[in-house]
Amino acid sequence: MEESKDTIHINGKVIAVIVILLLLIVSTLGMFFLNGRTTSSSSDSMIGYNENSGLTSNSMDDKYGNLPEKCRLPAGQDVNSWKEHLGHHAETQDCLKYFK
Repeated sequence: MEESKDTIHINGKVIAVIVILLLLIVSTLGMFFLNGRTTSSSSDSMIGYNENSGLTSNSMDDKYGNLPEKCRLPAGQDVNSWKEHLGHHAETQDCLKYFK
């Protein structure tokens, strides 16, 4: 009687697939660790100051969170430039009353 030997044949394709899967797993885990570190330790978000607009998105959400969707200030945009943009469109001119 012949014994059957269970063997695994590893060729270049198998190695490439394993390397790609490992890179995907490591990069995904790295993004979670880096994202958690930057959001929890950022001192600017705790202070509530941003160089571009003067307020962070957290402060903006508190102040403008109850506005209609079409009137909400986009992330990273200055309040004055948003008011100017709203004034150019007839359908959003009523939004200017929220930014006085």
